[in-house]
Amino acid sequence: MSRVGKKPIPIPDKSKVEIDGRKITVTGAKGVLSRTIHPDISVKIEDNNVIVTRPSDSKEHRSLHGLTRALINNMVEGTHTGFSKELEIIGVGYRAENKGKMLILHLGYSHPILFVPPEGVTATAVPKSNKIVVAGIDKELVGEAAAKIRGFRKPEPFKGKGVRYTGEYVRSKAGKSAVSA
Repeated sequence: MSRVGKKPIPIPDKSKVEIDGRKITVTGAKGVLSRTIHPDISVKIEDNNVIVTRPSDSKEHRSLHGLTRALINNMVEGTHTGFSKELEIIGVGYRAENKGKMLILHLGYSHPILFVPPEGVTATAVPKSNKIVVAGIDKELVGEAAAKIRGFRKPEPFKGKGVRYTGEYVRSKAGKSAVSA
């Protein structure tokens, strides 16, 4: 039995989970998320918990079991508390600023980069600290938007300049002078 899949998902207060055939809709304090699940996996609500079950022990069903449970758990958690990722900008002259919903990034290129976050995600530049906070209720979209911002200027291994996740470790390489000496 899948360790992830067999855990019940508790439904918090002020949250509601509806199952309509293959479609699951989760309503919470932060918003509404819905998703269509695989036809082989069955989902039911018992005692204010969401239970995910699978029909057999085949490899495909085992993997779908844990995946489906994790996706539904992320929906419940996102609509109840939300998700956020922090990015930090390191480099002389590198900065970010907000202009309405848009994020303007100055990352050492000859032009500023304009980033419009997807619907349901907010990207906020924290002034004076060179940080960007990406927040929303859909974990997938928050991670995707943060990865896209990081992809504009990935941290380079020699000086460490670029955009990185807060707490991310970037291994430094020795430069040319250290190799020849």
